[in-house]
Amino acid sequence: MIYGYIVEKAIRKSFDDVNNHRWDDAVKGLTPDAYHWVAGDHALGGERHGKSSVKQWFERMGRVFPNLRIDVDQVEVKGWPWNTTVFAKWRAKASLLDGQSSYVNKGVHVFGLRWDKVVSIEEYFGSQAAERGLAIQARAGPRRSCR
Repeated sequence: MIYGYIVEKAIRKSFDDVNNHRWDDAVKGLTPDAYHWVAGDHALGGERHGKSSVKQWFERMGRVFPNLRIDVDQVEVKGWPWNTTVFAKWRAKASLLDGQSSYVNKGVHVFGLRWDKVVSIEEYFGSQAAERGLAIQARAGPRRSCR
């Protein structure tokens, strides 16, 4: 299905935009009132509402994990243009500021789309790995890296 191919390409590009800290491009496909939720009770967990809040979250993530790399393994597109669900399975890695540790995680993003615009993003991943990486960054790095 051509629609599925186009959506998959756009989703993969959004991960590439995140990897390269192109925050404006990363949120370009979101609706103004997009919903974003991240699993876990940690510095990057929780929910936010609105494109600008999501962009601020991406910027913060970039400060906390400046060399984070997310590799997308699989993208599945389900539904029609007026109601699409996309599952993106990924692996993430980053070297941490203590100079000895690495952040490694796996997870799934679930995107909700309406007419080619992202209305919601839910992120599910190993929250213990995230908490560990965030704790190492907070101990090793400058205070401003976690704001």
